[in-house]
Amino acid sequence: MGIAINMNRRRFLEAATQSAFGVGVASCFPAAVLAGAGKHRRRQLTAREFLESRLYTREEVERWLAGKAFPFAKYHSDFGWLLPNARFRDGVDKSVCVYTYVQPDGERTLGNYADQPCRINTYGNSFTQCHQVSDHETWQEQLAAHLQEPVRNFGIGGWSVYQAYLRMLKEEQRKPAKVIIFNIYDDDHRRNLDSWRNIRRGKHVRFIEPTLPHVRVNLARDAFEERPNPCPTPESLYDLCDLEKTHELFKDDFVLKIILAHNNAKTRNPFQSYRDVMALASTHGIETSIETNEHLSQTAHGIHNQAALFSTRKIVEKIEAYARAHGKKVLYVLSYPPTSIARRIKEGSRWDQPFVDFLKRKNLPVVDMIDAHLKDFEKYKIDVKEYLRQYFVGHYNPRGNHFCAFAIKDRLVAMMDPKPIPYRKDSAVLR
Repeated sequence: MGIAINMNRRRFLEAATQSAFGVGVASCFPAAVLAGAGKHRRRQLTAREFLESRLYTREEVERWLAGKAFPFAKYHSDFGWLLPNARFRDGVDKSVCVYTYVQPDGERTLGNYADQPCRINTYGNSFTQCHQVSDHETWQEQLAAHLQEPVRNFGIGGWSVYQAYLRMLKEEQRKPAKVIIFNIYDDDHRRNLDSWRNIRRGKHVRFIEPTLPHVRVNLARDAFEERPNPCPTPESLYDLCDLEKTHELFKDDFVLKIILAHNNAKTRNPFQSYRDVMALASTHGIETSIETNEHLSQTAHGIHNQAALFSTRKIVEKIEAYARAHGKKVLYVLSYPPTSIARRIKEGSRWDQPFVDFLKRKNLPVVDMIDAHLKDFEKYKIDVKEYLRQYFVGHYNPRGNHFCAFAIKDRLVAMMDPKPIPYRKDSAVLR
């Protein structure tokens, strides 16, 4: 495809390329990307400009810390946030759900067999917390009712695998259990890399997203670095109201670089985005060939995904090392939104297949909820959307939590010694 580029622009492209990749690399730029650079007249979006759109006002931070803002979460220096007691009209049939937690920073309240010794602790995200059902409708409570022993719920909505791992380390000292159910949700892999969720998701209109403990990785060096919460005190949250302080905190952030590359590829400066994406790929040892602007955006997304899945593999290795050192067993549960389950049913694809393959290679016990739904769907002669409506209202509804509990049950019972009372051969039988 022939492209007319005036000499001044070509010299500019060559000069800009030399600074990043060495002399003579301009000729390597795909024609489609160069053409896109001519079509998009807007200059690249800078990190400073991007972060400015994510800043909070001091009033917003003050109200959130005082508990006067939308009551989704409360600040926690180590984890980023925990959850307060709440009542939301977000359940099945638009019903009100009751969320109660052992305060100040404990698990979701126990119901069934709460007075009995607990051998099972669960960690993870909102699919562990069981958002959109009331306290005693969770899959933990349904498992507890069936197994006739309590199941603790340490899940927190919006958390990453890394945040759940950190809480596991803390709670297993305070309330240890022999069996750990570690729940990993579809987006949790990417969340590991989020130092501030606003960078990836934007400023939420209803509640504050505080900064987070997170990890940094480098695939080329097989490197994994744990990073603490960038704003480790309530007072430091006010840094998110100041552009200079916010820019200093996040100017080198991996996720920020990915998001900027996406933005510049689609709406502003694909040439700059090409340089940024190729630099990220080189840093992480990823070989790639970019032919079009669309491929440019896809490549940035692919780098993000590879780094995210790599981070979770490293965290799982740490979980396994902890379990071996402390005589615990871990069952991994993989949870998904209805969109991911529908895609798997319709197209046979899943973006996290490399992580699933990793769990299989390690021979780790896992309950894959995509597989559970695939087997269940085979029993029906209805549309995928209609099938999924039985179980989801965004998160699992009460029926979905029951489905989840019994998808977990067999693998869990097999790991328990002694078996739960209903599965002991010497259990008394009433005639």
